[in-house]
Amino acid sequence: MKLNISRSAQKDLDRIENEVVLRISTKIYQLPQNPYPAGSQKLGGNKGYRIRISKYRVIYTIDKAGKLITITKVGHRKEVYR
Repeated sequence: MKLNISRSAQKDLDRIENEVVLRISTKIYQLPQNPYPAGSQKLGGNKGYRIRISKYRVIYTIDKAGKLITITKVGHRKEVYR
């Protein structure tokens, strides 16, 4: 599978501390090998999936036909679902 990080998700990452971004990036770049890692959860409706990294969440969608994972949002758990 290919990995795509949306512009808004990239901006979200730019706002987060470097130490945390390193941990988040490690998880993100493992998604093409395992799109459903332990602890991932399907979100309600058609919003995709989420993975937890400490107090942060990564929201992503999976296009099985196009074999593409798109990171749509990254943020603190209190703000990412708004």
